[in-house]
Amino acid sequence: MRAVSIEKLLQLGKTTALFGFRQQPSSTKKMRGKNLPSKVVVILCIASFLAGSLFTNRTNWNRTSSSESNNEHGGNRHPIATVDHLENKQLSQIKTADCDHKRKLAEGDPGDVMGEVSKTHDAIQSLEKTMSKLEMELAVNRMYHNNDPATHDDDASKNHTLQKAFVVIGINTAFSSRRRRDSIRETWMPTGEKLKKLEKEKGIVIRFVIGHSSTPGGYLDRAIDAEEAQYKDFLKLEHVEGYHELSAKTRTYFSVASAIWDADFYMKVDDDVHVNLGMLVTRLAKHRSKPRVYIGCMKSGPVLSQKGVKYHEPEFWKFGEEGNKYFRHATGQIYAISKDLAAYISINSPILHKFANEDVSLGSWLIGLEVNHVNDRSMCCGTPPECEWKSLSGNVCVASFDWSCSGICKSVDRMKDVHTACGEGDEAVWKVDDL
Repeated sequence: MRAVSIEKLLQLGKTTALFGFRQQPSSTKKMRGKNLPSKVVVILCIASFLAGSLFTNRTNWNRTSSSESNNEHGGNRHPIATVDHLENKQLSQIKTADCDHKRKLAEGDPGDVMGEVSKTHDAIQSLEKTMSKLEMELAVNRMYHNNDPATHDDDASKNHTLQKAFVVIGINTAFSSRRRRDSIRETWMPTGEKLKKLEKEKGIVIRFVIGHSSTPGGYLDRAIDAEEAQYKDFLKLEHVEGYHELSAKTRTYFSVASAIWDADFYMKVDDDVHVNLGMLVTRLAKHRSKPRVYIGCMKSGPVLSQKGVKYHEPEFWKFGEEGNKYFRHATGQIYAISKDLAAYISINSPILHKFANEDVSLGSWLIGLEVNHVNDRSMCCGTPPECEWKSLSGNVCVASFDWSCSGICKSVDRMKDVHTACGEGDEAVWKVDDL
């Protein structure tokens, strides 16, 4: 109560001073001759101000001391201040805990976090691959079901089913290539009963692949009909022959072949390339159990934008800046794809884009899929002496040709020499027991 008494005394002093000031005129009249000096008045004012300030500070100090004393002794004179203090304390504890939690997360082992992320990513990739495989197998089965005449109501074709095979080799040829075909028949491709035996016992189907002329039934088509009647080794396509139509021809070939034969592999070969069938079958057998296999000599050649040059690409701008290279793809002289990829081409044939070069087109159809690209350099050996000394050392080549000619240069004249120097022997294919 001391602080209150002091305040009352101060108030009383102020009141007394006020009354004294109001009575000053009467006193002044009595003491007109004894006025106080101005300096004295200034000193008295300053002293009064200092005294008032002293009493005010002491009053505030007493209030603060009293509040602290009450808090120390469990007093409740200021409950609002006490609650605020507790709330601030709890908020501070919550903030501290949150900061500690974030600090622990930040200070955690980065390897553990990245390990969990990596496991999740691998699991997602595995699931996507499994789904892709199942979708591809479903599409293959649907295609074979739709192409199988036995599933239709036509009584004349109820007994027809797809022919089983290990590999279907389609030799790309043209109307003007009769002598090339004969050079192959005389060397690495059997004819007549041997061809039928190879197909029946080993599952190796070999056919020359050709379309028709722009005027069906003309002289060119009749010549092919006569050759087919003699050798029975053609696969005719509903396709108009032409150099700039090779991409369309390849697309049609895979579709037709997969609709006739249920094979593990489908292969395309040019008619100026030498092939060792025994070694070919051995190499393919190593990849028989793998899904979505694309086998050949992989390359990435330049995209040629200049008009008038061989292998000019009119759509060069799709491959980026001038001077860029193609994506990786198998060279067009010889390559093979597995059953599921052939089915994919057959099913999606109407929407597969055709580039100027057929090997680039095939590569573009497969580039966005989960495909096993097998770079087999034994499929692109050179002609003698290269394939010859490889054969002597036990590394028999699958295929031989000259890069400078994109095939065997003057193949009609040289095919027999290449076969003699680099061939594996006429009976080699019958010794293959990997099928």
